Amino acid sequence: MAMTAWLWALEFLTVMVWVNYVGPSCTLQSRSNSGTLYKEGDVIIGGLFPVHFNAPEPDHSFIHRAERGHCQGADLRCYRWVLTMIFTVEEINRDPALLPNLTLGYLAADSCLSEGSTLSVALAMVTGQEEAVSGEQCISAPSVPVIIGDARSAASIVLADTLGVFDIPLVSYLASCACLSDRSRFPTFLRTVPSDAFQTKAIARLLSLMGWSWIGVISGDDAYGRSGVQLLLKELEHLSMCIEYLEILPKSAPQSRLKHIVERIQSSKAKVVVTFAIGPDVEVLLGEVAKQNLSDRQWIATSVWSTSSHHVAVSAGCLTGTLGFALRRVDIQGLDSYLTQLYPEKHLQDSLVQNVLEEVFGCRPGEQTQTGASVPQCTGLEKGEGQGEVYSDINYNVYKAVYAIAYAVQDMLACKPGQGPFEDGECPEIKSIRPKQLLHYLKSVKFTTPVGELVYFDKNGDPAASYDIINWHLGAKGKMEFIKVGQFDATGGPEPDFQLDLKKVVWGGSHSDKVPVSVCSESCPPGTRKAVQKGKPICCYDCVPCATGEISNVTDSTDCSKCPEWFWSNPERTECVPMVVEFLSFQDNMGIVLSVLSVSGATLSGTILAAFLHHRDTPLVRANNSELSFLLLLSLKLCFLCALAFIGRPAPWSCMLRHTLFGISFVVCLACVLSKTVVVLVAFRATLPGSNVMQYFGPVQQRVGILLCTLVQVVVCVLWLVLAPPVPTESAGGELGARVVLLCAVGSVAGFSLVLGYIGLLAAVCFLLAFFARKLPDNFNEAKFITFSMLIFWAVWIAFVPAYVSSPGKYTVAVEVFAILASSYGLLLCIFAPKCYIILLRPEKNTKKNMMAK
Repeated sequence: MAMTAWLWALEFLTVMVWVNYVGPSCTLQSRSNSGTLYKEGDVIIGGLFPVHFNAPEPDHSFIHRAERGHCQGADLRCYRWVLTMIFTVEEINRDPALLPNLTLGYLAADSCLSEGSTLSVALAMVTGQEEAVSGEQCISAPSVPVIIGDARSAASIVLADTLGVFDIPLVSYLASCACLSDRSRFPTFLRTVPSDAFQTKAIARLLSLMGWSWIGVISGDDAYGRSGVQLLLKELEHLSMCIEYLEILPKSAPQSRLKHIVERIQSSKAKVVVTFAIGPDVEVLLGEVAKQNLSDRQWIATSVWSTSSHHVAVSAGCLTGTLGFALRRVDIQGLDSYLTQLYPEKHLQDSLVQNVLEEVFGCRPGEQTQTGASVPQCTGLEKGEGQGEVYSDINYNVYKAVYAIAYAVQDMLACKPGQGPFEDGECPEIKSIRPKQLLHYLKSVKFTTPVGELVYFDKNGDPAASYDIINWHLGAKGKMEFIKVGQFDATGGPEPDFQLDLKKVVWGGSHSDKVPVSVCSESCPPGTRKAVQKGKPICCYDCVPCATGEISNVTDSTDCSKCPEWFWSNPERTECVPMVVEFLSFQDNMGIVLSVLSVSGATLSGTILAAFLHHRDTPLVRANNSELSFLLLLSLKLCFLCALAFIGRPAPWSCMLRHTLFGISFVVCLACVLSKTVVVLVAFRATLPGSNVMQYFGPVQQRVGILLCTLVQVVVCVLWLVLAPPVPTESAGGELGARVVLLCAVGSVAGFSLVLGYIGLLAAVCFLLAFFARKLPDNFNEAKFITFSMLIFWAVWIAFVPAYVSSPGKYTVAVEVFAILASSYGLLLCIFAPKCYIILLRPEKNTKKNMMAK
C-alpha cells in the first residue's frame, strides 16, 4: 500500500509539472469522470462522494483524460451526501455567529467508487487543477486545503497514504476501518464515523446477549473486511465464542464461488451469519442467497448496509429479521426538505446533477441529454421515493465533517499574533490557509452541533462511538421497514451502554417469534460440566456429570466444585447437602439385635454360673474344676458385655474401653480354657504308676498361670493405650457417599495386632492340647468339647478378617461385635451345654459312679 501511495505521489508531481510548464491554463484534461459541483468562497472545502459505482477503465497516460468515459450506475443515496454537504455549507454561511466575516465554498466531485478515480480527483483538487464546468464556462477552481471523503476504507487508505505526504487533512464520513486509527501511518486522517473497533465490540455484545456462540462470518476481500473480521475474532475469543466458518468474498467473484459460499452457509450448523463487507459485495452475495432461497438464517449487518434499500430489493424475503448496527440517526432541521429538491437551481446545468437525474429518473432539467438523445424534462417533483436510503444516517456524518472544518477555521481566526501554536507564536494566514496549519486545528477542534451533540476527535482521530440497533421488519404492504430496537453508546464512559428491546425484535428466518439458537453444543444443565470435544473449538463440548462429592449449580459450568467438609452432593449434583452422621447405635435395627444377643449371652452366662453355684457340691461340678468353671463363666459374661461397648457414638473413653475389655476378657477366658485343658490332660496322665505331675498343676498353680497369661495382655494393652491409643475418627466421601461414619481407629496397628495375635496364640495352644486329649474316656471327655469350641472360635475369627476389611461404614463395627458374640457363644455352649443338660435335666447321671465309668 505504501508503494501505491508513492506511485500516486509521483503522478501528482507529474501532473503539477505538466500543468505549470506544458499544458494550457484551463482545459478539460483534468476534468473528473462525472462532473463536479462548485461554489466560490474564502475557504474551499473539497468533497469526494461515490455518486456512481461503476468507474471506466483507468488511463495513466496523463494526456488523454478528455477521452475518458463517464462513470455509470448512479446511487441516489450518495448523491444526497453531496447535497448534505452543500446544505451544511449554506447553513454555516447564514450563521452570523460562525465565521461571520468569511464565506465557505465547496468543490464536490464524484469518486466513482474506485481507488484510481478517487485519488486522481483528489490530486486535481489539492493542486487546483480540478475544473468546475458551469454551463458553457470553464472555471479553474482554486486548490482546497482539506478534503471530506472518501466513503470507502480502501480508497481512504490510498488517499491518506498519498495526501499525508503533503500534510493535507482528510476527514472521512464513512471509512470505518480500524486500521485508519494508526497515527504513525495516517497522521492526517480524521473521521466522523466511528471506528470498526467499536462496531465489533457491539456485535460481540449482541451475540453474547443472545447466547449465539457458534456463528458464521462473511468477509470482504479488502481492508474493511479483513480489519473488521480480525477485530471481531479477538472480541469473540475474549467471550469464548467460536466461528464455524470464515468465507472471503473476492472482488468480481465468479458465480461458482458465490454458489459455494451460500451452500457452505446453508449446510452449516451456525444459524447466525455476521457480514463484514462493503455494500456492493454484500449485494452480490445476497443475490445468490435469494436465488437459492436461503431463508433460515439470522443475518447481522454492519453499518455499511444495515439500512440499505438496495439489499431489500435484492432479497427481501431472506432478510426479514436482520439485525444491524446503523450510525446514529439525527434529524437535522431543514435537511429533509432540502434533499427532496434533488437538484438546486444553481446546479441545474452541472453534469453531475444531469447524470444522476438521467440515470435514476430518466429525465434531465433541459431538452437534450449530453448524448443528444431526447428525454423527458424533469418536472421538479422527483423525490426518489423507494430509491437510496430510508434510514439516512450517513448524512449526519457529512454534516459533522463540514462543521468540524468550519470550527477549525474559526479557531484559526481567533488566533492572536504572537500567541499562535506555530513557530515564534505565528498564527495561520486565513487568505492562504496551509493544510498543515488547518490539520493542527482540526485535531483539537471541539464543538457542539446545532442538534446538540458534542463533537471532537480523540488521539487517533476517531469520534465518540454511537450506534442504533436496527431490525428489518416486513410491513403490512410487503414493504421493508427499518425499526430501531436498541442502541450501543460508547460516549458515556469506559463501559459502553448497550440496550436492546427484545419485545420489538422480529427474528430472522423461520424464528419470527422465537430467538434462534446458534450453538455447536446445547447448554449443559446444572449438575454437569463442559468437556471440550477433542480436536474441536471450545464451543463444541460434551456434558459430563459431576463426580460424587462435587456439584455445579449453574448452566454451562466449566468445572465442578467440591462440597465443603461435612457436606455431600445430592443425587442431581446440583447442591451440597449435610452429610448423615452414621455409627452403630442402639437405635439401629442391627444395634438392637446385637445388644439383645449381648445381653442374652451375659444373662445365659450368669444363669449357668448360678446353676453351677447351686450344684457346686455335685460330682459333675466338682469333677470339672468348679473354680476354673466359675472364672470361665465370669470371663465369658464379661466378653458378652464388652460387645455393648462397641455400640453407640464413639468417644475417646469408649474407644479405649472397648478394645481393652475385649483383649483382657478374651485372654482370661482362653487362659481358663487352657488351664482346664491342661488339668484334664495332666489328671489322666497322672494315673500312671510313679507319676507325680499333678502336684505342679494344683489350684495355686492354675491361678498363677491364668494371672500370668492375663498380665501379658494387660501389659500389651497398657503400652498400646499409652503410646497410640484408639481414638474416634471420621470417614467421609468416596464410596460412603453422603455419610460421615464415626469409627474407632485402632491407633497403633502393631498394638492391635499384638492383642489379636496373643488371643490367637492362646486359642491355638488350647486347640492343640484339646486335640491331644481327644481319646480320653467318653463320660469325661471335656477335651472333646473344648476342641469343638476352639474350632468354632477359629472359624469365626478367620471369617472375621475378610468380612471386617470389606464391610463399609458402621458394618465394620457390626462384624467385630458379631465375631465377639459368636466366639463367646461357641465357648459357652460347647463347654457348658452338655454339663447343664446333665445337671438340670438328667440329675440321675450326676453321680460319682457315673463320672468314673468308662
